[in-house]
Amino acid sequence: MNIYVSNLSFQIDDDDLRGFFEEFGTVDSSKIVFDRETRKSRGFGFVEMPDDEAAKKAIESLDGGSVDGRPLRVSEAKPREERSKPSGSYAGKSRW
Repeated sequence: MNIYVSNLSFQIDDDDLRGFFEEFGTVDSSKIVFDRETRKSRGFGFVEMPDDEAAKKAIESLDGGSVDGRPLRVSEAKPREERSKPSGSYAGKSRW
């Protein structure tokens, strides 16, 4: 199961995030999302757990819990929506 974790402290790294979830079962991956330009944490990330029951237990236990004084928001990740590319004669150009 892919899990979305938000309201993370900007000091949390991938290993810290993994550690929060390993207590509940095997973690395949953990990834903090960083801003492409500033390379700073955006305050959210994703955790992948192969066992759905363990993942559900982790979500129930960690959602609303506090880490570094911040209440975590933890939920099952929703599928990423496809972004459409701009079309027409102004695609990629400023109109002004």
